[in-house]
Amino acid sequence: MKIGTPLSPSATKIMLLGAGELGKEVIIELQRFGVEVIAVDRYENAPGHQVAHRAHVIDMTDGNALKALVKKERPDLIVPEIEAIDTDMLAVIEEEGLAEVIPTARATQLTMNREGIRRLAAEDLKIETSSYVFADSYEECLQAAKLIGFPCIIKPVMSSSGKGQSRLESENDVEAAWQYALDAGRVNHGRVIIEGVIEFDYEITQLTVRALNAEGEIETHFCAPVGHIQKNGDYVESWQPQPMSEIALEKSRDIAEKVTHALGGRGIFGVELFIKGDQVYFSEVSPRPHDTGLVTIITQWQSEFALHARAILGLPVDTSLRCEGASAVIYGAMDETAIVFDGLEKALSVPFTEVRLFGKPEAFIKRRMGVAVSSGNTIDEARGRARLAASSIKTEKA
Repeated sequence: MKIGTPLSPSATKIMLLGAGELGKEVIIELQRFGVEVIAVDRYENAPGHQVAHRAHVIDMTDGNALKALVKKERPDLIVPEIEAIDTDMLAVIEEEGLAEVIPTARATQLTMNREGIRRLAAEDLKIETSSYVFADSYEECLQAAKLIGFPCIIKPVMSSSGKGQSRLESENDVEAAWQYALDAGRVNHGRVIIEGVIEFDYEITQLTVRALNAEGEIETHFCAPVGHIQKNGDYVESWQPQPMSEIALEKSRDIAEKVTHALGGRGIFGVELFIKGDQVYFSEVSPRPHDTGLVTIITQWQSEFALHARAILGLPVDTSLRCEGASAVIYGAMDETAIVFDGLEKALSVPFTEVRLFGKPEAFIKRRMGVAVSSGNTIDEARGRARLAASSIKTEKA
């Protein structure tokens, strides 16, 4: 692929829809290759806004506003990084030849909506998943929960990072969970998914890269499996590689290849899977870097962000592991703007550790404001270092 010069008539222009901490890292990697990047988000001064060539603030669920911005900027590629996007308009944009959508407009439509991706995996590809029912009202939700059985999980059809997700232990939990799903979803469709609980041993993210080979054909590459801990659907720790049997690893990669092949396009996909012994169940897939993959900043020669940038641009990729490592989230711990971080020097005194503070302009108690990543001789050693570094950083009012 030929790449132009940024801020010139020859520029190769990429528009990111979503400019959070993951988008920021992708932008930095794209700029290493001289790409001109336009960052779009719903609020001003998002992390990616701070490093992009240009920044815009729009409601990306407003299809007309989105199309108008694409016509104004004329990007070569559009890279969705969040769920709250009018994906039907992305399909129109792609169909009209205004820009290429990564990985494809269809893949974005399917994966931004839990119903689309669940039906693709379970019904079309015949991949094992948890039991599930969709509901459009409180009454349907209650009946679905009874059908699935307790405990069960309720989620909005469109959300991320655990927003709107609840675990239901009995009928008494349904009403509050239904309302929370409607209020906290990325886009209020008035529709939820109720899932059966799988008593898994552990869960992984199988980072899967679809990239061009020397002959210009798509090849699938796999990173070492990423283990992680989630609380209320939001990741708090991750590590790589996750120890697992060869059978489970082979099944995981087989599922990841089937799902990503069906979605098509190129780029990195975060395929979430539940593992019970040698049995593997599909959970979800993100057609972009995954939050648990922040650990790859320290563990891989090419991080998930570098892999995404390379695959987008049609460049060679290398998913090999550099070392064992772990990540731990740094939270805002308060609802404030313009907070101050203290203890960075203490965190960085932890051996083989790096810290990324994302630069978000507003903190919330459980908002991810940064991450500590550490390597070690063992996963346990790396996890201990990452947790120690993350806990060393405190937030204060300015």
